[in-house]
Amino acid sequence: MAGSSPSRGQSHHWGTASPQRTVLEEILGDDRNSEARHRILLEAAKREHERVRAEAERVYREQLQKEERQRLLEARRKEEERIRLEEELAADRARLNALKAKKIAIPPPLPEPEPPAAPTVNGKASSPPPSDNNAPTQSTGATAQNVPVTKPSAAPIQASTPSQSPATVPNKAPEPQKPVNSVPDVNGLSKSTSPAAGAPSTAETTRPTAPPPTQARPDRYAEIHQNLKKLRKFMADQAKTNPALKGRMGDMRREIRKSVGQLTVTQGVAGVNKVQQQTILKLLREAMSNQVQSQLMDPSNFVLEPRDPVEGAAHNEPALPSIFLYLINVFAKAAISQFINESGARPETADPVGICVAATLSEPEFLWRGASLIDILLAKLRIVCPVLFGYRGSEKTEQGRQRLGWWKDNGRWVPEQQHMDRMTGLGAGFAAISLRNFAMSKKTNPYPPREYWAAMARIVNTPSAEISNTQCVVLKAMVEGYEQKFIEFYGNAAVEALRTALIEFPARAPQKSAAVNSLEVLARSLKRDTGLVLG
Repeated sequence: MAGSSPSRGQSHHWGTASPQRTVLEEILGDDRNSEARHRILLEAAKREHERVRAEAERVYREQLQKEERQRLLEARRKEEERIRLEEELAADRARLNALKAKKIAIPPPLPEPEPPAAPTVNGKASSPPPSDNNAPTQSTGATAQNVPVTKPSAAPIQASTPSQSPATVPNKAPEPQKPVNSVPDVNGLSKSTSPAAGAPSTAETTRPTAPPPTQARPDRYAEIHQNLKKLRKFMADQAKTNPALKGRMGDMRREIRKSVGQLTVTQGVAGVNKVQQQTILKLLREAMSNQVQSQLMDPSNFVLEPRDPVEGAAHNEPALPSIFLYLINVFAKAAISQFINESGARPETADPVGICVAATLSEPEFLWRGASLIDILLAKLRIVCPVLFGYRGSEKTEQGRQRLGWWKDNGRWVPEQQHMDRMTGLGAGFAAISLRNFAMSKKTNPYPPREYWAAMARIVNTPSAEISNTQCVVLKAMVEGYEQKFIEFYGNAAVEALRTALIEFPARAPQKSAAVNSLEVLARSLKRDTGLVLG
């Protein structure tokens, strides 16, 4: 036993120096299996278990609280959004009800004053005085032999001058330096404009200025658009009883859509879209020949004004094959879809579509009573891009967005960027159609450049408080890439119009948004790239 003491002492020494040996000694100790030690270990394990459980319960409670708080925040945001929308709707309805309830008393017209008795000279009545100091009158008696009778001459169309204010750009397009279409209006009827402010008068024909859209009058373009919907239903009903029409109509529709979708930017290459153009013309000729025996329909349902027969016109009959009118509608819809889907991101793609539209609708064999059926396309364009026709509105209200052509998808307004892309494509498409040069063509331009001038005037003559971002986006798309064509038609008057559109118009905008600033940026780009100095 005495000899074992040093070993225990030495083992104790090593245990003191090495923690591992201390643990080993505890495990191999004499009391390792004692009941007291087991109770101590069980108590320690129980305390550790309770600590871990308490920590887990704390973390779980905190997570539940975070999730509950997040749920409450989300519910609050939804309720705030609901309340905001309801408040806007209530405000719009209140304004609408106030407008409906407002009555304006219109006084009765004053009675016509009785004309004064003509003075007598030596018992004979003398001639009445002239009612207008500028109007020539015809004298009677001996005086008439000495004074020739003259007729008032028509006032010349004035071009805009640098002295004009931005709000007085003439709605009448000045006479182009190069005549776009020397052929007069063969139908002898003036083509009225859409119900937009400041409709132009033309150099070929005279017509009254259309009232602004705020006046109570039917929107003929909207009526045409509704008639086109009825035409589609009419064709579907025919197809149920006409197997030849049913089989061919779908193929023709798909071929036209496909051909329009395949139109590419020419980039100076002649004939690049010749195959697509010929395909469209072939399909329309087939429809005009009415090989599928579709029922006839009155085209006056789809034109802006009634038309009388014109001597020498290819088609003077009171009705045309409904399949032809239907395919013109398909062609117009495909062109506008191309503007919206492709030209919004790449405005240059609008030009070949505009060329195809002008070339197709100007074909003499597709004219009705001497004029084209482009009103079908314009009716669709009026619905999707009303600002081209003089409509205005606030982008912050439901009614304002409707008036600006803001589109809805599944009952909800599309995002702002998508709306602006649509407007960019449609503005470029409008310019591509209306700025076509027919000076070297025997055909009649279906939509001459004066309509481009009129659309620009409607936008830039907007009162400052009503200028919208949509107008600025459309105006920029109309100008960018087409300024050279515009100047070729109108010369110095076009330069002045561009100065008004790109310098003075954005300067009057109540808010300097990105859309407003883009007009001024375009003016600087034109100065840098082409040397055109506008301001």
